[in-house]
This record gives sequence, C-alpha cells and structure tokens, in this order.
Amino acid sequence: MSSVLVVNSGSSSFKYQLIDSDSEQMLAAGVVERIGEPEGRASHTVHGDTTERTLPIADHTAGFQVMLDAFAASGPSLEKHPVIAVGHRVVQGGARFFEPTIITDLVRINIDELSSLAPLHNPANLEGIVAAQKAFPDVPHVAVFDTAFHQTLPPAAYTYAIDAELAAKHRVRRYGFHGTSHRFVSRATAEFLGRPVEELNQIILHLGNGASACAVAGGRSVDTSMGMTPLEGLVMGTRSGDIDPAVLLHLQRRASLSVDDVDALLNKRSGMLGLAGQSDMRDVEKAAEHGDAAAALALDVYTHRLRSYIGAYYVGLGRVDTIVFTAGVGENDAMVRSRALVGMEGLGIELDEARNAERSREARVISTDASRVTVLVVPTNEELEIARQTLAVTRA
Repeated sequence: MSSVLVVNSGSSSFKYQLIDSDSEQMLAAGVVERIGEPEGRASHTVHGDTTERTLPIADHTAGFQVMLDAFAASGPSLEKHPVIAVGHRVVQGGARFFEPTIITDLVRINIDELSSLAPLHNPANLEGIVAAQKAFPDVPHVAVFDTAFHQTLPPAAYTYAIDAELAAKHRVRRYGFHGTSHRFVSRATAEFLGRPVEELNQIILHLGNGASACAVAGGRSVDTSMGMTPLEGLVMGTRSGDIDPAVLLHLQRRASLSVDDVDALLNKRSGMLGLAGQSDMRDVEKAAEHGDAAAALALDVYTHRLRSYIGAYYVGLGRVDTIVFTAGVGENDAMVRSRALVGMEGLGIELDEARNAERSREARVISTDASRVTVLVVPTNEELEIARQTLAVTRA
C-alpha cells in the first residue's frame, strides 16, 4: 500500500499528488497557494471530494504542514499508504542532468547554480525540495527535470548560431521543456497503438497555456520548439514564441523599454493575450465567433506557427508515423486540431472530422482509416511520469 508523493513547487504555491506505487492510481491531489500572503489557501481532493482551508501560510515549510494536516483530516492515511519516495518537478537541468536524480546536497547546489537559466522556476522548485525534505526526512527525494528528455538533441538542433565562445561561457543553447510530458505521451502513444516506441517517428504537440512541439524518433527527442527558455517556439497564452531578435532592440531604442520591460512584454503580455486581449483559447474562439477581428487574427497566427513546426518536423524526421495532440488545448479543442492539419492530405495526413469532434478523456485516433499518418489525442500525465521515474531510480 506504499505511495509516491509528487510535488510541483512554484514561488508562492505548490501542487501535489499522492500516487499508489503499485496500481499507479491517484489517491489524492491538492494545491497550497498564496504562500507568504496574509491569507493563504489550500485545497485537498480525495475521490472527487474537495476540502478547502483559508489561513496564513508563512512559507513552503508551513505549507507542507498544511498538506500533512489535510491528509490527517481527510485522508488517505499516510500510515496506510506510507510515502516511500518524493518526486519533484524541476524545470531546468541544464546540460548536467539527463535522467531522474536522487537529490543530495550537491544536487541542490547544482539546481541553485542553474537558476540563472530559469530564474522564475528553479529557485521555487528548490524551495519546495527543502520544505519537502523537512516534512519527509527519511525517504529519498528525486528531481525529475523538464529538460532531461531533450538531452538527446543533436548538436545541430541545440546550437544557436552566435559566437561559440560566448555561448559556451554563458551556457547558451537550446534546452527544451515539457520533456516529462513529451516522454510520457510518446510512450503512451506507442502503448495505445501496440507498437514498440523504438519503431515510431512522432510529432507531439503539447498545447496548453504554455505550448511546445517535439520531434521524437524511436523514443528520443531530436528537435523541440522551446529553446534556452520556455519563451521560444509556438504562440502561447501570454508568451510570444518565435520573434526576430531585432524587434527587441528596436523596442529598447525607440520605445525606451528596459531589459525587464522587454522580458515582461514577451512572457506576460504577448501571445494570445497580446493579440486578442485574452489568453484563454476558449475566450479567444468565442470572441472570433462574434466577429472580433483581433481574435480571428490571433487564431490565424497561432495555427500558422503550429503548421510551420509540423511541416519542419515532418521534413526533419523524413517519415512520420504519428502526430499527437496533448495538454489542455490539444486534448480539448477540436477546432485547433482541425486548423492545424487542414489541407495536409498530400503529406498523408487525413483528419476524420467526426472523430475529431468527439469529446473523450481517453486516448483516441482522430484520423481516417486511410491516413498514412495516424493522428491521435493522448492525454498527458506528467505527475504519473514523475512518479514512475522516481520509483525507477529509487528501486534501481
């Protein structure tokens, strides 16, 4: 009856799931948020029933005590489902970490040193690690890195064409993100199709508020749209994705924007929000349906960029067996899926619009039976993937 606790820590919140180590069933899930504010919030869900608390939560250590109190009050009992390991999502592993890693003092130092590459994420991930180790001092803690799956990128895919010495000194290269999701979905797709993942060439489209594309050959990432940071690539909820770097210089010179202003612009005020005034795809689509020209253009820009990456990865792989949609938008938005693939019959991609329109929480094929490329919707489960990787390294 043992379990794995999966933790995804942010600067003022953390999410968690308790997963049975044998059945892989999710036993409980929750979130502790507004840490450090006068009024914090915590929710804890078991078997669909959610309990909520509002109270001051001084720091992450206090937050973990709130979580433990929730388990004691609402279950499941951690005595009956003892935690044998804690898995932590860590965003940036740089070029140092290419597999799940048991967290030692040295690993914590390395995660901290890599914070310059992910200043919004790694310090928060580290706070969660420190607090969780205090709450569960007698079990192994494992870091699972978003970047690890992309360590198989060839040099041609991860190298930027800038001064090589400067790039090496400041660790400038493509790292890629959403790796835990891309890894899970690539293997779940192979399992669904009943084929070895080593035989498949896949294009995986993780489309949520953050979005990335990944070319996977034989289970290995060979190209991905996010770069040194999660800003590069597809158009996202509030992030611009690809942009001419000279635009930034132009805005600094002509609009008197500082470095911090540009950073905020590209990460928080761009993407669908910048184009349409709304970051949620459902709201943008509703506005477009009501004749909002800005929203209609935002959808055109979004799908144009998406189609460009599909085409590039199709050529890069040479042969594509599957195109897979996942994450919030990818799993639930039939219109985006349709617009992404319309007119690609010449590439052997034929979408079945009736199948595409069906709503389901299960993995499913949405291409026609005659399509050379199988198009699927496969729900992602990053928490389960973290639990699996945590168990694999602790049981090795």
